[in-house]
Amino acid sequence: MQFVLLCLLAINSFSEKVIEAHFTDTPPKIDGIIDEVWHSADSIDDFIQLVPYEKEEPTERTVVYVLQDKDNLYFLFHCYAQKHKPIACLTADEDNISIAIDPFGSKTTAYFFTVYASGIIHDGWVLDNGRTKDNSWEGVWYRAVKLYNDHYDIELKIPFKSIRYKKDLNEWGITFVRYTAHNKETDCWNEFLQAEGDLVSKYGVLRGVNPQAKGFYFELYPEGFVRYDKHTGEEGQGKLSGSFNFKWDVTSQTTINATAYPDFAQIESDPFTLNLSQYQTYLNERRPFFLVGMEIFRMSDFGEDVGFFDPLNIFYSRRVGKSLNDETVPIFGGMKVTHKTEKWNFGILGSYTDSLETEPERGFGVVKLKRQVMENSDIGMLFSGTIADKDNYNYALAFDGVYRGGFNQFIIQTALSERNKKQGWAVSTGYMGFIKNFKVMAAADVVHDSFDVSDIGFVPWAGKKEISITTGPFTVYKKGFLKNLFYGPGIVIIQEAGDTLNWTKLGSFSFNPNFRNNWGFNVEVTAGSAYEADTNYFYRSLNINGWGNIAGQFFNIGSNYSYNYNYWRGFLANQLSSWSRVGYSIIPEVSLSLNVNAWVEWDTLNALIAVTTVASPRMDIRFNADMSLSIFNQMVFETPETDFGKTEQLSNRLGAIFAWNFKPKSWIYVAFNDYQVADEEGRLQLQDRIGAVKAKYLIYF
Repeated sequence: MQFVLLCLLAINSFSEKVIEAHFTDTPPKIDGIIDEVWHSADSIDDFIQLVPYEKEEPTERTVVYVLQDKDNLYFLFHCYAQKHKPIACLTADEDNISIAIDPFGSKTTAYFFTVYASGIIHDGWVLDNGRTKDNSWEGVWYRAVKLYNDHYDIELKIPFKSIRYKKDLNEWGITFVRYTAHNKETDCWNEFLQAEGDLVSKYGVLRGVNPQAKGFYFELYPEGFVRYDKHTGEEGQGKLSGSFNFKWDVTSQTTINATAYPDFAQIESDPFTLNLSQYQTYLNERRPFFLVGMEIFRMSDFGEDVGFFDPLNIFYSRRVGKSLNDETVPIFGGMKVTHKTEKWNFGILGSYTDSLETEPERGFGVVKLKRQVMENSDIGMLFSGTIADKDNYNYALAFDGVYRGGFNQFIIQTALSERNKKQGWAVSTGYMGFIKNFKVMAAADVVHDSFDVSDIGFVPWAGKKEISITTGPFTVYKKGFLKNLFYGPGIVIIQEAGDTLNWTKLGSFSFNPNFRNNWGFNVEVTAGSAYEADTNYFYRSLNINGWGNIAGQFFNIGSNYSYNYNYWRGFLANQLSSWSRVGYSIIPEVSLSLNVNAWVEWDTLNALIAVTTVASPRMDIRFNADMSLSIFNQMVFETPETDFGKTEQLSNRLGAIFAWNFKPKSWIYVAFNDYQVADEEGRLQLQDRIGAVKAKYLIYF
């Protein structure tokens, strides 16, 4: 028995991919040209395909080299392109490489760094064991790209003081990825599966890491801005002011962030949507102070675009400095402290907002504590709260546990709330994984009628109970035009708020093929007996969604039909929504795109009553990898019944934003936003006009 165990350990050790970070006293120059010092580096070239052909040999060879000195990590990608010339395009699909680093040995969370053949860069967090990518983190690092006819080279320098890492941990998790635009091929250093994705727990090892950087680890961000505002019936006003942002990495694991009088005005507004449901629309965070460290102050989820699970988000940062009647609540300042170890994550956030006519001054506080258990699973606790006075407050406490075993993941969350002496509770749980080759997605949640986090979180479905499960075979094809296919039935059982007798019981069927050329579509049919708004009816819906890539341009088109309750109009009727996004790169520096959304509504007699359409043309100009100009226009129209001759434009928003990232984490923005709304006679009248010039400069030492 001992011999068998030793053999298994030996096999496991042998299968683990390792690369050494050799030390150099002479750092390479980051210019895309291979220096002689790279000959002393350790290297790897044993990549394997993830898509389009899982576990097959790559079409082209890729070699990655790693070096370190006392202050930095260095990487060199030597990407052969002997069959097809490398594709570099500032506004379309292009070749790129990525590095993901887990410097805490967490097996759940990592930094990622992506460099495109044009020189464009992206960075951020890999969360939920690889299932979620969050680009809110912006680091100080450097890259250079050199293109040739038969290959291209990319060099990266990542300062140790730009990232957090566990002290004295000399083996970091790491993986390398290369994407080739010509044949839509993704090659990875580690063997991942299409059904799982690039799991952090399957990363290889970067061995011998030895950071020796010394310094204060200060990042100061003074910001200055000039702004012009004009509102309906008011004289235009100019404003010259500034704000101050501060980041101090006290240790390699502890960071303090602070902001004073920040300018959180949104230059590019939230997109218009016609919400016919009883629940408010969730808006993504856009403000830098709240984005930094957001990976700590979040509840666990199953990843991007999953959709079947609703986490108990008792902290929703858009509540801080929220918009009321087209006016934003000013923020005096905020402070955030985060600490990470191999097993523990801790964060505390505080901020204070000024008053408006309908909103008092408020203090906000959030505390998160998370502990890693069983290799790459987590348990945690999150507290969030806000208070204006002893009679106007909102608190919540949540417990969050997630088990991860390969693709299989199980989440359970519970929360208690109190808002102005009203108390409530909520429970949410879900599972996503495989039972043999059957993919299973299941969730259940119960939210008590009195659960209320409306001042601090986003759990708007108080009083709702829901159970759902979808399952079916997931098949990966080694040959042929199909890449993978999922299909299967599902059930959903819902009881709405305030009801103890009636349940909505729905059945569904999904069909989702993905093709070798990165095209795909999804069809879902749902039907069953429903009860909501004191009404029994037969619910039915059809959802069709398709996507693909034409000439390097991504497109998405889809439609949803349903017969259910229209909460905006207040009756039960048919509804139809459709959407499309198409884009085209005219030249490598310029692309045009068009987003169109339409909502069609019928009344109780099945007579069409209105068509609401949003058309958003956009032009993006990329002068180079670091400088861009976007011009966009959002037009909202309403057509009564089918009389398109009486179509009226309800609003028009014209905007432009110029952005120049002239050095790491240093930006210049020039923005314009003009918003007009139709009056009673259907004529567009100015609502808001904003012009701004903003500069952000990093002082880094």
